[in-house]
Amino acid sequence: MEKETHYAKAKWAKKLGVSTSGYYTWLQERDRRQKAQKSLEDRVISIFKEGEGTYGVDRICGILRRDGEPASYPVIKRIMCQEGLKSCHRRRRQRSLTDSRKARGDEYKNLTKDLVIDKPFQVLSSDISYIRTGEGFDYLCQIRDVFTNTVLASCQAENMKKELVLQTLKAAQDRWHLPADVIFHSDRGSQYTAEDVIKQVSDYGWKQSFSFIGMPGDNAWSESFFSVLKKEIVHWRFYPTRESARQAIFEYIEVFYNRRRVQKRLGYLSPINFLNTWQQQYQQCVA
Repeated sequence: MEKETHYAKAKWAKKLGVSTSGYYTWLQERDRRQKAQKSLEDRVISIFKEGEGTYGVDRICGILRRDGEPASYPVIKRIMCQEGLKSCHRRRRQRSLTDSRKARGDEYKNLTKDLVIDKPFQVLSSDISYIRTGEGFDYLCQIRDVFTNTVLASCQAENMKKELVLQTLKAAQDRWHLPADVIFHSDRGSQYTAEDVIKQVSDYGWKQSFSFIGMPGDNAWSESFFSVLKKEIVHWRFYPTRESARQAIFEYIEVFYNRRRVQKRLGYLSPINFLNTWQQQYQQCVA
């Protein structure tokens, strides 16, 4: 209708089954809508880049809504398809490193079962996973606060002996000065049931908790973290040396995951931002 000049707009409107006033309203609003659409497209691209290629449609919608901006799933999905933006999250099979053959007694209790976790540093979750490099496997041990998802400490080594867990425990305690009565939860791997590890946990005044045999979901907190880390920085990449892998993973955890990567469960805040917000609100309540 806009380009046709041989016939009156009213005639075209009647022919196409639209109102003349509707056409002129659309014409007046077109520039504003185009600017709004371009602004939204730029915002989606910016958020995707901030997430370093890890954010999908759901998370981008959540961030927009968190910031008070309208976000329609189909619209955001269309923009991402249009711009060729694809999250790096893809499925890949994992193998378990847990050897719990020597830890089948009743003394290895799960203290987190049916527990309401409602504050930071109430329950810590730990596990070990492998990182493939050009020099062979490297092993990553991490300790994560369950309530805030903050990774409190992580260490890597060429093997997965108890010393790796001891080093990570010390790093977490030295950095965060965690309170007594913390529940330290892990699977029943030989590294976590070693006497030296049990003693170090006890010396900190913590309570040690273990997943039930054959129940990896009991430590889903660490399973989830490693799944995310593998998808975002390990799978589909090649690290020629152990040192290159360690540098990349350290930067991912300390710079990106803890401080910048927003999470849906945390109200689309990063773990450190969520922890700081919770502590500020708690101090206001007790003041």
